[in-house]
Amino acid sequence: AADHAGPAIVLSFVVAGIGCAFAGLCYAELASMIPQSGSAYTYAYAAFGRFVGFIIGWDLTLEYGVAASTVAVGWGGYFKAVMKDIGLTVPEALSSAPLARGEDGGLVWTEAIINIPALVIVALITALLFVGIRTSATFNGAMVLLKVAVVLLVILFGLPLIDVGNLTPLVPENTGKFGEFGWSGILAGAGVIFFAYIGFDTVSVAAQEARNPQRDMPIGILGSLAICTVLYILMSLTMTGLAHYSTLGVENPVTVAVNAGGDEIAWLRPLVNLGALTGLSTVILVSLYGQTRIFYAMSRDGFLPNIFARIHPQFRTPSTSTLIIGALVALLAGLFPLDFLGDIVSAGTLLAFILVCVGVIVLRSTKPNASRPFVVPISPVIPILGVIVCGAMLYPLLETTW
Repeated sequence: AADHAGPAIVLSFVVAGIGCAFAGLCYAELASMIPQSGSAYTYAYAAFGRFVGFIIGWDLTLEYGVAASTVAVGWGGYFKAVMKDIGLTVPEALSSAPLARGEDGGLVWTEAIINIPALVIVALITALLFVGIRTSATFNGAMVLLKVAVVLLVILFGLPLIDVGNLTPLVPENTGKFGEFGWSGILAGAGVIFFAYIGFDTVSVAAQEARNPQRDMPIGILGSLAICTVLYILMSLTMTGLAHYSTLGVENPVTVAVNAGGDEIAWLRPLVNLGALTGLSTVILVSLYGQTRIFYAMSRDGFLPNIFARIHPQFRTPSTSTLIIGALVALLAGLFPLDFLGDIVSAGTLLAFILVCVGVIVLRSTKPNASRPFVVPISPVIPILGVIVCGAMLYPLLETTW
């Protein structure tokens, strides 16, 4: 909203949701057809062979591993807000990235040392995943309930207080540069926020651990996509209505929006910070979980050493892989800024989605008789539309992420 779309970030979520709907239908067909861990990596391997499988496996590291780092940085921003509420100040040098994006899109050094809160939350969730997915799933379910409750409270009490002036004009005038407001800003905004939609991809990563993947995968993928799209649109409308979009380019934007709402919703601020901490923790959890399963699948196929497929005898988890990935993700979270990481995640995700859409078309041709409990309607129209919409959102990101 602050850098690309303004209040039209609402439309960016609609565009991203449409692209995800097309890709989600393709994911649902492939997940029901190939119910194995690995998500887009497994599908690309089946459709295009080893070379493309290898590339998309590493591409998904951007989608999962770097996503966990990105969200951990956001978690650190809300953690600082919580500490401020109880009268404690976290030193900026120990809670900010030592690298920042310069005016040319490259990275420059700052005066900070390392982002300790972001690093610590990754370490804690890595330990949770090491112990086992059943424990993690229970923990995750409880946090999701709290997160959604807080989101609904902000929408319910914040929406009636929005200032229409903050939403006017809905589409701010373009600055003369592609992607900086105007209609191109909506497209750029859709690309930047696209990684908010990777949760439904994580559903397909877990196919091998589902009880009835042919039935559960399509329901989980398309159901989660529909619910999240509605919540994203209402939440972004509430936030840009409460606070001017130019003030939201921070690590804890919901807190800023609630503060702008005045005394009537000031009571929400502690809940928002708590909800953000728990909610972002769930995203880190599923991102790290997804990354371990991607590496497990790549190791199983000979693209990575056997250590990444080694299962712990007691906890039945890929324990060594979990520790290695957790350490790398924590390092990224401690060193790099939010906007830089976020753009890389979205670019990796969009490329993966494009290949999944193409994969449906290819497998319909090469394996026409394979069992498909769920079938994409009006194929190849839906997969082609998925490629076009996702490709359009990827384009504005290429300059800085390539």
